[in-house]
Amino acid sequence: MAENIGEKIKSYRTAPFDARFPNTNQTRNCFQNYLDFHRCNKALSAKDQDVAPCDWYQRVYKSLCPMNWVSKWDEQIESGTFPGKI
Repeated sequence: MAENIGEKIKSYRTAPFDARFPNTNQTRNCFQNYLDFHRCNKALSAKDQDVAPCDWYQRVYKSLCPMNWVSKWDEQIESGTFPGKI
């Protein structure tokens, strides 16, 4: 099963359709996948588990989000001023 998921992750080039975000504007989808990536990393790292499943969220947010947003959010996380709950 894990091998199948790994193959699927590698084969995606852009974010697939997500029924939670049916509209053309994908801003919320971008932000949600950014949060999910960091939450996934935090949760799996706390349990000393492999964080490879989190790569899916990273691929999606890198596909959807402008890189200047991502760099701004990364800076906010480092400085402790990020508005999202991770």
